[in-house]
Amino acid sequence: MGVIRKTKAVEVLLAAFDTKAVALSAKALIDQLGTTFNKTTIYRVLDKLEDDGVLHSFLGKEGLKWYAKCHGCTSTAHHDVHPHFQCLNCGKVECLAVSVTLPKIPNRKIEVSQLLIQGKCEECFI
Repeated sequence: MGVIRKTKAVEVLLAAFDTKAVALSAKALIDQLGTTFNKTTIYRVLDKLEDDGVLHSFLGKEGLKWYAKCHGCTSTAHHDVHPHFQCLNCGKVECLAVSVTLPKIPNRKIEVSQLLIQGKCEECFI
């Protein structure tokens, strides 16, 4: 969609992703920032950052939408094709740096794929 305007909402949301190395849910961001920005502004900025290749989103447990920082994506192409892990004990969600090969399906073009793996994270596994 073009150049990201550095509004206060954009700066605050980007800072939230810079301080944590895990994915953040839209609900958690609204709970955290709801007194500073209204819900519509938060969703609008998240959608804009995703359109611009700064964030990518995926659905987690219970259909919640999660966001994480992109690496090397642009407004025309997302390259973050990787699985995500959600801890069933503490709820932490993170991107996994593992390769996943998507199958070739005759007469089909895969444009979006989401893989959510659920289990116990390294802290809850012990």
